[in-house]
Amino acid sequence: MPQKTIGVLTSGGDAPGMNAAVRAVVRSALKHDYKVFGVYRGYNGLIKCEMVDMSIRMVSGIIHRGGTLLRTARCPEFTTEEGMQKAKENCMDIGIECLVVIGGDGSFKGGRDIAERGIPVIGIPGTIDNDIQCTEYTIGFDSAMNTAMEMIDKLRDTTQSHYRCSVIEVMGRHAGHIALHTGIACGASYIIIPEIKYEIGIIVEKIKLAQRLGRKHFIVLVAEGIGNVTEIAALLENATGVESRATILGHVQRGGNPSVRDRVFASQMGYHAVKLIEEGKVNRVVGLQSNRVVDFDIHEALSMKKEFDHELYNIADEIAF
Repeated sequence: MPQKTIGVLTSGGDAPGMNAAVRAVVRSALKHDYKVFGVYRGYNGLIKCEMVDMSIRMVSGIIHRGGTLLRTARCPEFTTEEGMQKAKENCMDIGIECLVVIGGDGSFKGGRDIAERGIPVIGIPGTIDNDIQCTEYTIGFDSAMNTAMEMIDKLRDTTQSHYRCSVIEVMGRHAGHIALHTGIACGASYIIIPEIKYEIGIIVEKIKLAQRLGRKHFIVLVAEGIGNVTEIAALLENATGVESRATILGHVQRGGNPSVRDRVFASQMGYHAVKLIEEGKVNRVVGLQSNRVVDFDIHEALSMKKEFDHELYNIADEIAF
């Protein structure tokens, strides 16, 4: 029986826990006597044939490391027919029978496209934004939130010392999950996210009420997709008289060692991906539902709509002060 050959790549924005997923895929595959090629820099590596034959030793000592051993990059060329055909040809030349793609929604769309051209795929959700429709949790989300929380806790010290209002931008271009969860964890006075329309006047009134009750410092958390944190800070200062400063946490949220949760879920998902390949179930996306690892057809997964947790947002608004 010929040896089966698979490839694994990380694509899009990096997320803590990607290395744990790569490690699980490689080790599980090697246990089934597969040959595993690691593809460098996402779909760029497929097009330029930047691949390496993976061994157990290559993934030793990486489970605790942030970033991605395989590196990652955006790849506009892969959105063209010429780019996809080149990637397909390289896979066929090397003998790759299935690709494991670790990344976000855009990465899965790329996986769907190459699957439609004859290279089967398995998707593993790796993005700090937690915005993949078919799964309740994505690799990197917990670590990013903990990093943001740690930075905000430090910033609170100076905010409190100076009786200021800190308007803090966290990551989340199209989704407010990081802002919502971190805002609750940090006791933010108000959380501004893309899913809920906000009005400066309402935030001002909330701050003024808290002032009357004796509060002198405030934290307003803003998801990246809203933007204009400097403008929001200026508006709040003018309306409330509270000195307001804008802070953008930026890409620090992508870095650092992955949390226990991210390491465990990444390991489970990587193992499940290889199990699907072993069972001949391809062109699927792995996900997490009710703390159970599940999988969906890739077309079904991409067509799903992720529900926003309005109840959690209401809780945040109710208990904020």
